[in-house]
Amino acid sequence: MLIRNHDHGFHHPLASEITPAELAQGRRKLLQTLGKGVAGLSLANWTSGAVLAQNQARPGRLPALNHVKSTLSGAITMEKSTEFKDATSYNNFYEFGTDKSDPARYAHTLKTSPWAVNIEGLVKKPGQYGIEDLLKLAAMEERIYRMRCVEGWSMVIPWLGYSLAELIRRLEPLGSAKYVEFVTQADRETMPGLSSSVIDWPYVEGLRLDEAMHPLTMLSFGMYGEVLTKQCGAPVRLVVPWKYGFKSSKSIVRIRFTDRQPTTSWMKSAPQEYGFYSNVNPGVDHPRWSQASERRIGEDGLFTKKRKTLLFNGYEAQVGQLYAGMDLKKYF
Repeated sequence: MLIRNHDHGFHHPLASEITPAELAQGRRKLLQTLGKGVAGLSLANWTSGAVLAQNQARPGRLPALNHVKSTLSGAITMEKSTEFKDATSYNNFYEFGTDKSDPARYAHTLKTSPWAVNIEGLVKKPGQYGIEDLLKLAAMEERIYRMRCVEGWSMVIPWLGYSLAELIRRLEPLGSAKYVEFVTQADRETMPGLSSSVIDWPYVEGLRLDEAMHPLTMLSFGMYGEVLTKQCGAPVRLVVPWKYGFKSSKSIVRIRFTDRQPTTSWMKSAPQEYGFYSNVNPGVDHPRWSQASERRIGEDGLFTKKRKTLLFNGYEAQVGQLYAGMDLKKYF
């Protein structure tokens, strides 16, 4: 359902924009699943005791999302994907706790249906957009991206979604819009981590408008061929592969267009450690650890050799021009 605040609506589609039947059928199955409120898993399954083990398991009960392989330059890496069990059991999602295993333990409480994203600020088409509307905007692509965490670990994830620019173009930002702010869900009844004062809730992130419009910036609804798991940001999240992972907001409920740089959650909590841009730069160490190398999740044995961290997480050819002339040690 799409609830608009004014008379503007999406344009009538051209023939080339009509979703292929197989994609539409796949989305219909997904919406039916999301409508059950627990992404196709019964409440009894979630609460029967072995919650962590179930969350780590491949959710084969979920309908596969129909998608096509992305042809976007830089959207596919030849590196081996991280195992599903590793990618879904070692996460940062502070709304469910600060330990890496907390999201897999506790995110089953997250209610993903109904879900809507509020569009606000300097844009011609503000309003409340249901998850159904977002799913219909563009063809679902699979993009295998490297993902880098500031603590020195990395993953390779096959995400499902489409470029955030597909949504932004339809919303028609005003000429004065320079930044995009993302606000995530903050529900004390379903998110036990909100009792912590480590973050001034809700969690807020932001991008420059040109960063948000870059083709690599992704609005994701799934991973590994299926809908997003709750600990990974269901039902919709951001994926910005050349930045540290905390820039990729999970469980988004608000997108706001503004003419001022947003004060993000980590800038507010620890400004001496986290800047606005948060681009992967191995030449700038975190105050408490080096960023020059990384360890791939699933390959973290005691004697496993670390990998050299790549500038912009290996996406320099695609995104380097966004920061031409900037001091990347100052704007970290």
